[in-house]
Amino acid sequence: MEILERVKEVLPRGVVSKVELEGSEVVVYTRDEKFFLEHGEIVKEAVKTLKKRIEVRAERELCLPQEEAEEKIRKLVPEEASIKYVKFEPERSIVIVGAEKPGIVIGKKGEKLREIKRETFWTPRIERIPPIQSDVVKGIRGLLLRESKFRKAFLNRVGKNIFSERKTGRDWVRIICLGGCREVGRSCMLLETPKSKILIDCGVNVGGKDSGMLPFFNTKEFDYTELDAIVVSHAHLDHIGAVPLLYEYGYDGPLYLTPPTVDLATLLWLDYIDVMQKSMEKPLFTARGVKEAVKHAITLDYGEVSDIAPDVRLTFENAGHVLGSALIHLHIGEGLHNILYALDQKFGRTTLLDPACTNFQRNETVIIEATYGKAGDVMPSRREAEQQLMEVVNRTMERGGVALIPAFAVERAQEVMAILAENDFQYPVYVDGMIWDANAIFTTYPEYLSKRVMKKIFAGENPFLKPIFKRIASASDREKAREDRPCVIISTSGMLVGGPVIEHLRALAEDERSTLIFCGYQCEGTLGSRIQKGWREIPYQTEEGKTITVPLKMEVATIDGLSGHSGRNQLIAFIGNLRARPERVLVVHGEAQKTVDLASTLAKIFRVEAYAPRNLEAVRLR
Repeated sequence: MEILERVKEVLPRGVVSKVELEGSEVVVYTRDEKFFLEHGEIVKEAVKTLKKRIEVRAERELCLPQEEAEEKIRKLVPEEASIKYVKFEPERSIVIVGAEKPGIVIGKKGEKLREIKRETFWTPRIERIPPIQSDVVKGIRGLLLRESKFRKAFLNRVGKNIFSERKTGRDWVRIICLGGCREVGRSCMLLETPKSKILIDCGVNVGGKDSGMLPFFNTKEFDYTELDAIVVSHAHLDHIGAVPLLYEYGYDGPLYLTPPTVDLATLLWLDYIDVMQKSMEKPLFTARGVKEAVKHAITLDYGEVSDIAPDVRLTFENAGHVLGSALIHLHIGEGLHNILYALDQKFGRTTLLDPACTNFQRNETVIIEATYGKAGDVMPSRREAEQQLMEVVNRTMERGGVALIPAFAVERAQEVMAILAENDFQYPVYVDGMIWDANAIFTTYPEYLSKRVMKKIFAGENPFLKPIFKRIASASDREKAREDRPCVIISTSGMLVGGPVIEHLRALAEDERSTLIFCGYQCEGTLGSRIQKGWREIPYQTEEGKTITVPLKMEVATIDGLSGHSGRNQLIAFIGNLRARPERVLVVHGEAQKTVDLASTLAKIFRVEAYAPRNLEAVRLR
């Protein structure tokens, strides 16, 4: 391929033994020891010339034998790094070092990494060992190591696709709305460019049934075999829930997401299968689809620019919504058009995350959410919301009750935990469902939390390790937790559509001392939404299959302002604070009235074209 030949041309003669593609990255293998150790400035110039990422690795025969290399690494790295494993990918000349304190393995300005390369000729990759053990993180890392031969061939195939010359009959850039327009749920958009097709998000409607659950895959414009890539913004089922299904259909291309998102998404996918099976319903996909999604995942950090198709370049930036959530910036062609996909997002500081990024040089089209987009969707300040939460919780503690908080396992549960920890809460806080597993993933990626929280964690003050937090691991644990009064129970699911929270609610419903506290969005049609609107009877099925009701005598409280979504004013402020003013704004991910209302407001304030598209509508951007 042309790019590989050009790499050989710009590097010194005789130092390159072979050149391969790993996705958008060019990997140069060498048998020249001096070049491997001193290639820095030469490769910098090559990157400037070619505008492609280049990594130099030693050929396998240069690398120390694995046992010797591991022994050398353990001697080079101080003991306080707490190295737990050293593993090798010989096909790629990579050594993986897992440590509790990866910063010590890296060393000041990367000094230790350079020393490892110099002494072993292996290229090091560092993995953090989380203080809370995560079976999901461990399983994913093990899978990728076992599949290293497949991954190498897969990444090479992706690279060839990215750098291929391709002609189509298209001369346009357009978005086709496959889900999530004038509704909340099943977010999914198909981007067509002159040379590529990219799927942006691929979610399910959690409260939906049958045809209303999945994106509109049956439209003639959608064919998964034509996709160059799937790009997902964050790990919530309404954005990633249908991804494994496409792999079971037969899609075998790349899935782009941030490192925390692949771990959290896997956790949610596996939990979804479990919940469906326990509900005697057939899951949309199986563990095979999840495995294939993980095997085909390509992770990018915030700010990392990567080609993902012949004419599309991707950059993720912080969205402030959940751990690893990303604003998706797509640069199409050589300056032809730029799209900023800005959902879900929070343009405001939270306990755990910094606000959504607005520093984009170009974004002709912005796609924004309207979850809280209509007039009147103005949230109280963060401080007021946290004070209200603590007042309700403390009031419940004083009367000897249980504060039951339905929470999304990813982000909202951790946000509530962090608020309790920061307020020096002293009563036991029981964590149920997969929240504990999500906590483990949060402790794996402190660099994706806010700068303030990250500094505290590195200083030994991890909010998730407070002794007040206790794990519920069984049905008997649930009963014991409810008896350990007063206490807080944080449990999935966040909208009362299943999960262990239903068992807690059924047991506590008639207890007037206890409180049901909503602190997240409740989709229309869910039990949570109905209770917020005044329902005071809880239906459930007995083991015999009969539906009976339990009167709801608990106090019911809703805490506005803790949402991971931007309120109306924050959405407007986000557009106003963008470094480059868009030409067009598409408003999605909200009830019909809210999307239309926000689009009208944005058009008036910023004098831009603003529109709330419908599902199955195609919007031409260029």
